[in-house]
Amino acid sequence: MNAINLLLKDHKAVKALFAQYENLSDRSLATKKKLADQICQELTVHTQLEEEIFYPAVRRPIRDADLMDEALVEHASAKELIAQIEAMDPADDLYDAKVKVLSEQIEHHVGEEEGDMFPKVRQAGVDLEALGREMAARKEQLTGVAA
Repeated sequence: MNAINLLLKDHKAVKALFAQYENLSDRSLATKKKLADQICQELTVHTQLEEEIFYPAVRRPIRDADLMDEALVEHASAKELIAQIEAMDPADDLYDAKVKVLSEQIEHHVGEEEGDMFPKVRQAGVDLEALGREMAARKEQLTGVAA
């Protein structure tokens, strides 16, 4: 699997989880917790793959340090919200608000990756197949599930 396709697959999966969360009633606390935890886990693995493998591999070839730096700052912000959500109970004040803000931040981040970063990576001639194999293997190590 090519690296960008792997990341796109993750983006699609997380977007679907956020959509499921949005459709839950306020009384579905157990389901909210389960979905929020799944979202947080997916995003944690995804950001780790990007930070450990993808970003270092593409930073120099795309020659856009500002874009790469911004992506890392967005990850740091998402990680902070993830930690807060994971430490909360779905009945807590601001739980839904934090999940919503995380969703909006991720939507923005994904838009920049898909609209700006990924096209630059494709044009830079990075070996996306080799990078994808490395990322898939690391993802399997982190999750125990083949990518």
